[in-house]
Amino acid sequence: MMQNKNITVTSPLLPDLGEFTELLKEIWDSKWVTNNGSFHERLESALAEYLGVPYISLFTNGTLPLLTALQALCITGEVITTPYSFVATTHCIWWNGCKPVFVDIEEDTCGLDPDRIEAAITPRTTAIMPVHCYGRPVNTEAIQAIADKYGLKVIYDAAHAFGVQVNGRSVLNEGDMSTLSFHATKVYNTLEGGALIVHDAATKKHIDFLKNFGFAGETEVVAPGINGKVDEVRAAYGLINLRQVDKAIEKRRAVAVRYREALRGVPGIRFFDDMPGVRHNYSYFPIFVNAKQYGSTRDELYFRMRDAGVYGRRYFFPLISSFSTYKGLPGADPSNIPVATRIADEVICLPMHHELSEEDINRVIELIVR
Repeated sequence: MMQNKNITVTSPLLPDLGEFTELLKEIWDSKWVTNNGSFHERLESALAEYLGVPYISLFTNGTLPLLTALQALCITGEVITTPYSFVATTHCIWWNGCKPVFVDIEEDTCGLDPDRIEAAITPRTTAIMPVHCYGRPVNTEAIQAIADKYGLKVIYDAAHAFGVQVNGRSVLNEGDMSTLSFHATKVYNTLEGGALIVHDAATKKHIDFLKNFGFAGETEVVAPGINGKVDEVRAAYGLINLRQVDKAIEKRRAVAVRYREALRGVPGIRFFDDMPGVRHNYSYFPIFVNAKQYGSTRDELYFRMRDAGVYGRRYFFPLISSFSTYKGLPGADPSNIPVATRIADEVICLPMHHELSEEDINRVIELIVR
Protein backbone atom coordinates (compact mmCIF):
# COMPACT_ATOMS: atom_id res chain seq x y z
CA MET A 1 0.00 0.00 0.00
CA MET A 2 1.31 3.46 -0.89
CA GLN A 3 1.98 5.54 2.20
CA ASN A 4 0.15 8.86 2.42
CA LYS A 5 2.33 11.93 2.09
CA ASN A 6 2.94 14.13 5.11
CA ILE A 7 0.68 17.17 5.44
CA THR A 8 2.34 20.18 7.06
CA VAL A 9 0.85 23.16 8.82
CA THR A 10 1.99 25.53 6.09
CA SER A 11 3.56 25.73 2.64
CA PRO A 12 5.41 28.79 1.33
CA LEU A 13 4.04 30.91 -1.48
CA LEU A 14 6.62 30.43 -4.23
CA PRO A 15 7.15 32.66 -7.27
CA ASP A 16 7.04 31.43 -10.83
CA LEU A 17 10.54 30.10 -11.45
CA GLY A 18 10.80 31.44 -14.99
CA GLU A 19 9.74 34.94 -14.01
CA PHE A 20 12.03 34.87 -10.98
CA THR A 21 14.95 33.82 -13.19
CA GLU A 22 14.32 36.81 -15.45
CA LEU A 23 14.40 39.17 -12.50
CA LEU A 24 17.59 37.54 -11.20
CA LYS A 25 19.20 38.20 -14.56
CA GLU A 26 18.15 41.84 -14.31
CA ILE A 27 19.74 42.05 -10.85
CA TRP A 28 22.99 40.45 -12.02
CA ASP A 29 23.14 42.74 -15.02
CA SER A 30 22.65 45.81 -12.81
CA LYS A 31 25.47 44.69 -10.49
CA TRP A 32 23.44 46.12 -7.58
CA VAL A 33 22.46 43.31 -5.24
CA THR A 34 21.79 45.10 -1.93
CA ASN A 35 21.69 48.52 -0.19
CA ASN A 36 18.38 49.98 -1.38
CA GLY A 37 18.46 48.98 -5.02
CA SER A 38 15.63 49.37 -7.50
CA PHE A 39 13.81 46.17 -6.51
CA HIS A 40 13.89 47.19 -2.86
CA GLU A 41 12.33 50.55 -3.74
CA ARG A 42 9.74 48.95 -6.01
CA LEU A 43 8.70 46.46 -3.36
CA GLU A 44 8.29 49.12 -0.68
CA SER A 45 6.08 51.16 -2.99
CA ALA A 46 4.05 48.14 -4.12
CA LEU A 47 3.49 46.95 -0.56
CA ALA A 48 2.44 50.39 0.68
CA GLU A 49 -0.14 50.57 -2.10
CA TYR A 50 -1.41 47.00 -1.61
CA LEU A 51 -1.65 47.28 2.17
CA GLY A 52 -3.13 50.78 2.19
CA VAL A 53 -0.46 52.25 4.47
CA PRO A 54 1.41 55.57 4.10
CA TYR A 55 5.00 54.45 4.74
CA ILE A 56 6.66 51.06 4.98
CA SER A 57 10.29 50.14 5.61
CA LEU A 58 11.51 46.68 4.63
CA PHE A 59 13.66 44.55 6.94
CA THR A 60 15.59 41.34 6.55
CA ASN A 61 13.36 39.46 9.01
CA GLY A 62 10.30 40.01 11.18
CA THR A 63 12.15 40.42 14.49
CA LEU A 64 14.25 43.45 13.61
CA PRO A 65 11.22 45.71 12.98
CA LEU A 66 10.07 45.07 16.55
CA LEU A 67 13.51 45.86 17.92
CA THR A 68 13.77 48.99 15.82
CA ALA A 69 10.26 50.24 16.64
CA LEU A 70 11.03 50.14 20.37
CA GLN A 71 14.33 51.94 19.78
CA ALA A 72 12.84 54.58 17.48
CA LEU A 73 10.09 55.42 19.98
CA CYS A 74 12.61 55.57 22.87
CA ILE A 75 10.66 53.01 24.89
CA THR A 76 11.98 52.44 28.43
CA GLY A 77 10.76 50.87 31.64
CA GLU A 78 7.83 48.45 31.37
CA VAL A 79 5.98 47.28 28.26
CA ILE A 80 2.61 45.56 28.60
CA THR A 81 2.34 42.59 26.26
CA THR A 82 0.84 39.15 25.77
CA PRO A 83 2.23 35.81 26.93
CA TYR A 84 0.44 34.15 23.99
CA SER A 85 2.72 34.83 21.03
CA PHE A 86 5.93 33.77 19.37
CA VAL A 87 8.80 34.39 21.74
CA ALA A 88 10.34 37.13 19.55
CA THR A 89 7.61 39.53 20.74
CA THR A 90 8.93 39.42 24.29
CA HIS A 91 12.59 38.98 23.33
CA CYS A 92 12.55 42.34 21.54
CA ILE A 93 11.28 44.09 24.66
CA TRP A 94 14.03 42.44 26.72
CA TRP A 95 16.76 43.24 24.17
CA ASN A 96 15.81 46.92 24.36
CA GLY A 97 16.45 46.90 28.10
CA CYS A 98 12.75 47.03 29.00
CA LYS A 99 10.69 44.77 31.25
CA PRO A 100 7.81 42.77 29.74
CA VAL A 101 4.60 42.79 31.78
CA PHE A 102 2.19 40.01 30.85
CA VAL A 103 -1.56 40.56 30.62
CA ASP A 104 -4.22 37.95 29.85
CA ILE A 105 -5.89 37.52 26.46
CA GLU A 106 -9.43 37.49 25.10
CA GLU A 107 -11.17 34.24 24.27
CA ASP A 108 -12.42 35.33 20.85
CA THR A 109 -9.25 36.95 19.46
CA CYS A 110 -6.41 35.38 21.48
CA GLY A 111 -5.10 38.95 21.70
CA LEU A 112 -4.58 41.27 24.67
CA ASP A 113 -7.71 41.80 26.74
CA PRO A 114 -8.25 45.58 27.03
CA ASP A 115 -10.18 45.06 30.26
CA ARG A 116 -7.02 43.71 31.89
CA ILE A 117 -4.52 46.32 30.68
CA GLU A 118 -5.18 49.22 33.06
CA ALA A 119 -4.60 47.09 36.15
CA ALA A 120 -1.09 46.32 34.88
CA ILE A 121 -0.08 49.95 34.30
CA THR A 122 2.47 51.42 36.72
CA PRO A 123 4.46 54.70 36.74
CA ARG A 124 7.16 52.79 34.84
CA THR A 125 4.89 51.72 31.97
CA THR A 126 5.72 53.43 28.66
CA ALA A 127 4.19 51.22 25.97
CA ILE A 128 1.76 48.48 25.03
CA MET A 129 2.70 45.77 22.53
CA PRO A 130 -0.37 43.78 21.44
CA VAL A 131 -0.37 40.97 18.85
CA HIS A 132 -2.96 40.40 16.12
CA CYS A 133 -2.83 36.67 16.81
CA TYR A 134 -3.66 34.42 13.83
CA GLY A 135 -4.42 37.65 11.98
CA ARG A 136 -7.49 38.33 14.16
CA PRO A 137 -7.52 42.04 15.00
CA VAL A 138 -7.46 42.98 18.67
CA ASN A 139 -9.70 45.77 19.95
CA THR A 140 -7.51 48.60 18.70
CA GLU A 141 -10.02 51.29 19.64
CA ALA A 142 -10.12 50.25 23.30
CA ILE A 143 -6.34 49.82 23.47
CA GLN A 144 -5.75 53.25 21.94
CA ALA A 145 -8.15 54.85 24.42
CA ILE A 146 -6.11 53.38 27.29
CA ALA A 147 -2.83 54.48 25.68
CA ASP A 148 -4.13 58.03 25.24
CA LYS A 149 -5.37 58.15 28.82
CA TYR A 150 -1.96 57.22 30.25
CA GLY A 151 0.33 58.70 27.59
CA LEU A 152 1.59 55.34 26.31
CA LYS A 153 2.94 54.29 22.93
CA VAL A 154 1.34 51.35 21.07
CA ILE A 155 3.39 49.05 18.84
CA TYR A 156 1.43 46.27 17.14
CA ASP A 157 3.10 42.97 16.40
CA ALA A 158 1.14 42.28 13.23
CA ALA A 159 3.30 39.40 12.00
CA HIS A 160 0.15 37.42 11.15
CA ALA A 161 -1.93 40.33 9.84
CA PHE A 162 -0.74 40.88 6.27
CA GLY A 163 -3.64 42.39 4.30
CA VAL A 164 -6.09 42.28 7.20
CA GLN A 165 -8.64 45.09 7.22
CA VAL A 166 -11.40 46.22 9.56
CA ASN A 167 -14.28 48.00 7.83
CA GLY A 168 -12.06 48.65 4.83
CA ARG A 169 -9.12 50.08 6.80
CA SER A 170 -5.82 48.25 7.25
CA VAL A 171 -5.12 47.21 10.84
CA LEU A 172 -1.52 48.22 10.13
CA ASN A 173 -2.54 51.88 10.38
CA GLU A 174 -3.39 51.55 14.08
CA GLY A 175 -1.15 52.55 16.96
CA ASP A 176 2.19 54.32 16.65
CA MET A 177 3.78 51.57 14.56
CA SER A 178 2.99 48.07 13.29
CA THR A 179 5.35 45.32 12.24
CA LEU A 180 5.05 42.48 9.73
CA SER A 181 6.85 39.20 9.16
CA PHE A 182 7.55 37.88 5.67
CA HIS A 183 8.91 34.54 6.85
CA ALA A 184 8.30 31.56 4.55
CA THR A 185 5.53 30.30 6.86
CA LYS A 186 3.44 33.45 6.39
CA VAL A 187 0.63 34.15 3.92
CA TYR A 188 2.96 36.49 2.02
CA ASN A 189 6.68 35.88 2.17
CA THR A 190 10.09 36.90 0.88
CA LEU A 191 11.58 33.67 2.33
CA GLU A 192 12.86 35.71 5.27
CA GLY A 193 11.85 39.30 5.73
CA GLY A 194 9.67 41.80 7.53
CA ALA A 195 8.54 45.40 7.57
CA LEU A 196 7.79 48.34 9.83
CA ILE A 197 4.77 50.54 9.12
CA VAL A 198 4.86 54.18 10.22
CA HIS A 199 2.65 57.23 9.68
CA ASP A 200 4.94 60.01 8.44
CA ALA A 201 7.91 60.62 6.18
CA ALA A 202 10.23 61.86 8.93
CA THR A 203 9.79 58.68 10.97
CA LYS A 204 10.25 56.54 7.88
CA LYS A 205 13.55 58.33 7.18
CA HIS A 206 14.70 57.76 10.77
CA ILE A 207 13.79 54.06 10.59
CA ASP A 208 15.75 53.72 7.34
CA PHE A 209 18.80 55.19 9.12
CA LEU A 210 18.39 52.77 12.03
CA LYS A 211 18.23 49.68 9.82
CA ASN A 212 21.47 50.73 8.08
CA PHE A 213 23.74 50.96 11.14
CA GLY A 214 22.48 54.49 11.83
CA PHE A 215 24.15 55.97 8.74
CA ALA A 216 22.56 59.21 7.54
CA GLY A 217 25.20 59.70 4.84
CA GLU A 218 28.60 58.44 3.84
CA THR A 219 30.36 59.79 6.94
CA GLU A 220 27.59 60.51 9.45
CA VAL A 221 26.05 58.09 11.96
CA VAL A 222 23.07 59.53 13.82
CA ALA A 223 22.12 56.58 16.06
CA PRO A 224 23.32 53.12 17.12
CA GLY A 225 21.51 51.29 14.35
CA ILE A 226 21.59 47.70 13.15
CA ASN A 227 21.95 45.89 9.83
CA GLY A 228 18.36 45.16 8.83
CA LYS A 229 18.50 45.77 5.07
CA VAL A 230 16.81 43.58 2.45
CA ASP A 231 18.77 42.39 -0.57
CA GLU A 232 17.56 42.73 -4.15
CA VAL A 233 17.00 38.98 -4.61
CA ARG A 234 14.42 38.75 -1.85
CA ALA A 235 12.84 42.01 -2.94
CA ALA A 236 12.35 40.58 -6.43
CA TYR A 237 10.97 37.38 -4.92
CA GLY A 238 8.51 39.48 -2.92
CA LEU A 239 7.36 41.49 -5.96
CA ILE A 240 6.32 38.31 -7.77
CA ASN A 241 4.58 36.89 -4.70
CA LEU A 242 2.63 40.09 -4.19
CA ARG A 243 0.96 39.54 -7.56
CA GLN A 244 -0.32 36.10 -6.52
CA VAL A 245 -1.08 36.57 -2.83
CA ASP A 246 -4.79 37.34 -3.34
CA LYS A 247 -5.34 34.02 -5.13
CA ALA A 248 -3.50 32.22 -2.34
CA ILE A 249 -5.65 33.90 0.32
CA GLU A 250 -8.82 32.91 -1.53
CA LYS A 251 -7.67 29.28 -1.65
CA ARG A 252 -6.94 29.41 2.09
CA ARG A 253 -10.40 30.86 2.69
CA ALA A 254 -11.89 27.85 0.91
CA VAL A 255 -9.92 25.52 3.20
CA ALA A 256 -11.23 27.39 6.25
CA VAL A 257 -14.81 27.04 4.99
CA ARG A 258 -14.30 23.31 4.50
CA TYR A 259 -12.86 22.84 7.99
CA ARG A 260 -15.73 24.78 9.55
CA GLU A 261 -18.38 22.80 7.71
CA ALA A 262 -16.86 19.50 8.85
CA LEU A 263 -15.96 20.42 12.44
CA ARG A 264 -18.98 22.47 13.46
CA GLY A 265 -20.89 20.57 16.10
CA VAL A 266 -18.07 18.14 16.98
CA PRO A 267 -18.20 17.93 20.81
CA GLY A 268 -15.16 19.50 22.45
CA ILE A 269 -13.80 21.17 19.28
CA ARG A 270 -13.96 24.95 19.08
CA PHE A 271 -12.72 27.17 16.24
CA PHE A 272 -13.06 30.76 15.05
CA ASP A 273 -15.57 32.06 12.55
CA ASP A 274 -14.82 35.20 10.56
CA MET A 275 -15.19 38.46 12.47
CA PRO A 276 -17.85 40.90 11.18
CA GLY A 277 -16.41 43.64 8.98
CA VAL A 278 -12.97 42.02 8.85
CA ARG A 279 -11.06 41.05 5.72
CA HIS A 280 -9.16 38.00 6.96
CA ASN A 281 -6.06 36.48 5.43
CA TYR A 282 -6.60 32.94 6.84
CA SER A 283 -3.02 32.77 8.02
CA TYR A 284 -3.80 30.00 10.51
CA PHE A 285 -6.71 27.74 11.43
CA PRO A 286 -6.50 27.02 15.17
CA ILE A 287 -8.84 24.60 16.87
CA PHE A 288 -9.21 24.31 20.65
CA VAL A 289 -9.71 20.91 22.25
CA ASN A 290 -11.81 20.58 25.41
CA ALA A 291 -10.58 17.21 26.66
CA LYS A 292 -13.61 16.48 28.83
CA GLN A 293 -16.07 17.05 25.99
CA TYR A 294 -13.93 15.65 23.18
CA GLY A 295 -12.89 12.49 25.00
CA SER A 296 -9.14 12.89 24.57
CA THR A 297 -6.62 15.60 25.31
CA ARG A 298 -5.16 18.10 22.89
CA ASP A 299 -1.81 16.32 23.01
CA GLU A 300 -3.40 12.91 22.34
CA LEU A 301 -5.04 14.35 19.22
CA TYR A 302 -1.87 16.20 18.23
CA PHE A 303 0.31 13.09 18.37
CA ARG A 304 -2.34 10.93 16.71
CA MET A 305 -2.27 13.38 13.83
CA ARG A 306 1.54 13.32 13.72
CA ASP A 307 1.58 9.52 13.67
CA ALA A 308 -0.67 9.70 10.61
CA GLY A 309 1.64 12.16 8.86
CA VAL A 310 -0.45 15.26 9.56
CA TYR A 311 1.77 17.89 11.12
CA GLY A 312 -0.25 20.53 12.94
CA ARG A 313 1.31 22.89 15.44
CA ARG A 314 0.58 23.72 19.07
CA TYR A 315 0.86 27.43 18.33
CA PHE A 316 1.36 28.98 20.94
CA PHE A 317 2.46 26.38 23.46
CA PRO A 318 4.07 26.72 25.89
CA LEU A 319 3.35 30.30 26.89
CA ILE A 320 6.26 32.77 26.75
CA SER A 321 5.63 33.47 30.43
CA SER A 322 6.49 29.86 31.29
CA PHE A 323 10.04 30.03 29.90
CA SER A 324 12.76 30.24 32.52
CA THR A 325 13.88 33.69 31.30
CA TYR A 326 10.45 35.22 31.89
CA LYS A 327 8.52 33.16 34.43
CA GLY A 328 9.52 35.45 37.32
CA LEU A 329 8.27 38.62 35.63
CA PRO A 330 5.11 40.60 36.52
CA GLY A 331 1.99 38.82 35.38
CA ALA A 332 3.74 35.55 34.49
CA ASP A 333 2.04 33.46 37.17
CA PRO A 334 -0.64 31.24 35.54
CA SER A 335 -3.22 32.52 38.04
CA ASN A 336 -2.83 35.99 36.48
CA ILE A 337 -3.33 34.76 32.91
CA PRO A 338 -5.96 31.99 33.15
CA VAL A 339 -7.38 32.38 29.64
CA ALA A 340 -3.96 32.28 27.97
CA THR A 341 -2.95 29.32 30.14
CA ARG A 342 -6.03 27.31 29.18
CA ILE A 343 -5.92 28.17 25.48
CA ALA A 344 -2.22 27.25 25.26
CA ASP A 345 -3.16 23.81 26.57
CA GLU A 346 -6.00 23.41 24.06
CA VAL A 347 -4.71 24.77 20.75
CA ILE A 348 -3.70 22.96 17.57
CA CYS A 349 -3.21 24.92 14.36
CA LEU A 350 -4.38 22.67 11.53
CA PRO A 351 -2.64 22.58 8.15
CA MET A 352 -3.67 25.76 6.34
CA HIS A 353 -2.15 26.73 3.02
CA HIS A 354 -3.00 27.25 -0.61
CA GLU A 355 -1.62 23.89 -1.78
CA LEU A 356 -3.87 21.66 0.31
CA SER A 357 -5.84 19.24 -1.85
CA GLU A 358 -9.32 17.94 -1.10
CA GLU A 359 -7.70 14.62 -0.19
CA ASP A 360 -5.37 16.41 2.26
CA ILE A 361 -8.25 18.27 3.87
CA ASN A 362 -10.29 15.08 4.23
CA ARG A 363 -7.38 13.29 5.91
CA VAL A 364 -7.09 16.08 8.48
CA ILE A 365 -10.84 16.10 9.16
CA GLU A 366 -11.09 12.31 9.49
CA LEU A 367 -8.42 12.30 12.19
CA ILE A 368 -10.45 14.80 14.26
CA VAL A 369 -13.99 13.57 13.58
CA ARG A 370 -13.93 10.02 14.90
